[in-house]
Amino acid sequence: MKLINFLLNVIWLLFCGLWMAIGYALAGIICFVLIITIPFGIASFRLAGFMLWPFGRTTVVRADAGAPSCVGNVIWLVFAGWWLAIGHIVTSIPLFLSIIGIPFGWANLKMVPISLTPLGREVIRTDDGFGVR
Repeated sequence: MKLINFLLNVIWLLFCGLWMAIGYALAGIICFVLIITIPFGIASFRLAGFMLWPFGRTTVVRADAGAPSCVGNVIWLVFAGWWLAIGHIVTSIPLFLSIIGIPFGWANLKMVPISLTPLGREVIRTDDGFGVR
C-alpha cells in the first residue's frame, strides 16, 4: 500500500500538487506579512504540505476547534479560500480529460471544502487511524 501511495503522490505532485502547494504557500506568505493573520498563514502552510503529498494522509476536524475557528474560517473564505477553491476546480478540469487523470480530478475536487475551511483541521496519516495522535 505504501508503494501505491508513493506512486500516486509522485503523479499528483507532477500534475497539480506543486501548483496548488505554491498557491497555498503564497496565501501563507501574504498572511504572515499582514501579521494579524499569522494563524491563517500557519493553516495555509499546513495545507500546502498536504497538497504536495496527500495520498496516505487525510484531514480531520480537531475536537477542540470552536467558535474562533468558525469565525476565522468565515474570514478565510472571504479573503483567500474561494481563490484556492477556484484553483482546485480549474486544475481538476484538465485532469478529467484523461483516463488516468480522472481519479486525481476527483481527489482535487474533494479538497475544495478543505481549502474553504482550513482552520480547526489537522492532517493525519491514514494508517494511524482516526483519533490517534
